[in-house]
Amino acid sequence: MAFNTGAGVDALLKLRIAPGTRIVRLDDAGMSVQMAEYECHAVIRHFREFDGYEADVAQGRWSYRKPRARADFPVGVMGLGVLGQRVAGALRQFDFPVRGWSRSAKAVDGVACYAGPATFHNFLSSCRVLVNLLPLTPDTQDILNRDTLSRLRPGAYLINVARGAHLVDDDLLALLDEGHMAGATLDVFRAEPLPAGHVFWKHPKITVTPHTSARTLRDESIAQIAGKILALERGEPIAGLVDPARGY
Repeated sequence: MAFNTGAGVDALLKLRIAPGTRIVRLDDAGMSVQMAEYECHAVIRHFREFDGYEADVAQGRWSYRKPRARADFPVGVMGLGVLGQRVAGALRQFDFPVRGWSRSAKAVDGVACYAGPATFHNFLSSCRVLVNLLPLTPDTQDILNRDTLSRLRPGAYLINVARGAHLVDDDLLALLDEGHMAGATLDVFRAEPLPAGHVFWKHPKITVTPHTSARTLRDESIAQIAGKILALERGEPIAGLVDPARGY
């Protein structure tokens, strides 16, 4: 039995693991509330144009922006696992229309749920803000590219907190320059730490954070691991078993 505590199942599977070994991932470990905080902050900061106010204040300008309607900013959450469902529920509390997309069908109260590849383009076209919480697998690598991002509503905003390899950096930059996308908040990158001199650092439409959207908390992780070991010893089923063929 091997436990994955946050380094990524994709990295763990590269290790030499004996056939038949069961891999168990942590379900939450205190991450879901942190992730919900981060996503709500990023969405609200963009929706309320606080970044614009910050820029004005830095220049000593007292400015006004007309309030915008939440109905015009539907938020799509890619990935409806434990973290994604918590994020979607938190965003609903601020009256944003919320959509969710996942590999298999999910039902989340108050969220319009899409499932499977056949619904993906319809999901994207319904969103103006896109939050990525997908696991990184061969099927999801580079999923945030020119084709997918250009299907979002005009003036779209991206929040990527999953893995840097989900995003094709040059495609995002091109769509920002062309005006189809209004901006992005990025917490994960193909190379970490983000290299000095990378264009993301100073791009006026990109907010960078250092892979800090949600940290695995030690005490919660230890308690969850111990609880799952005890459940296994009692012969009880546990959540979080990894499917190596699926990648998570």
